[in-house]
Amino acid sequence: MGSDKYRSIEKKTAQLRTLLQADDILLMPGSFNALSAILVEQAGFKGIYITGAGLASNFVGYPDIGLTTMSDVLENARNIVNVTNLPVICDADTGFGNAINMIRTVKEFENAGVAGIQIEDQVMPKKCGHTEGKLLISKEEMVQKVKAAVDTRKDNNFVLVVRTDAIAVNGLDDAIERAVAYREAGADVIFVEAPTSKEDMRKICQSIKAPHLANMVEGGGKTPILSLHELKELGYKIVIYPASAWMASIKAMQEVLAILKKEGTTSRYASRMVSFQEMFEVVGRSKFVALEKKYAS
Repeated sequence: MGSDKYRSIEKKTAQLRTLLQADDILLMPGSFNALSAILVEQAGFKGIYITGAGLASNFVGYPDIGLTTMSDVLENARNIVNVTNLPVICDADTGFGNAINMIRTVKEFENAGVAGIQIEDQVMPKKCGHTEGKLLISKEEMVQKVKAAVDTRKDNNFVLVVRTDAIAVNGLDDAIERAVAYREAGADVIFVEAPTSKEDMRKICQSIKAPHLANMVEGGGKTPILSLHELKELGYKIVIYPASAWMASIKAMQEVLAILKKEGTTSRYASRMVSFQEMFEVVGRSKFVALEKKYAS
């Protein structure tokens, strides 16, 4: 076990800062539980994004409408951090309240070992960024929440991704105005959610001097799906695909369950499943077997 999952040579916050300062664009798939995080690392990615919508669906079985608590998100984040060496950015919704709540949120997530959190300017309870009916707090209140987050973190490498959902509520200009204010308040990465055209995405990146995050949501998201080359050309630094693994897993489970229900066996689907042995080895069974032998009396 030693130096793999459970020990990191470089602090994960420093890893993330190094990635943000590199020339390459950072591609971060969404993870919704510890197993999906392990698979992201095994696939060769350099960072993990914990999706709030995926967590709500997989952890508590609810849609992304603000029903998850900070305790729910923290428990999932700790499990993910414990099984990967990759830096993790966790969706922390609104910070779970006002500026005072934000203070506790930053303390708890920093202590949990995530490399950064994403916070947003919606009213609680919040909604998924690519759905309708969102409401915003004032720009001034969000600025104070960002300042509280900056003042609270102990590690200056702990990354604060600050998101505005203003496009869908007040339009692009207000979103840019808010994002500028959040950057001035100390946001490390700016996340203007749900631009609907490539032109708007370019304007966002040109208007705000900061690392920018692009959110690629397949199958119904409001933002056009662009290649990494296109996104880098526009000015983006981080690209998240928060729902890809989650949506693919739902489809796979629906298919195998439908076959099992219809045919009474999964034989026709077996070639699309991992083997019994691989299922365990994905999460490192052989290493634990070796430990059992090492410590056997």
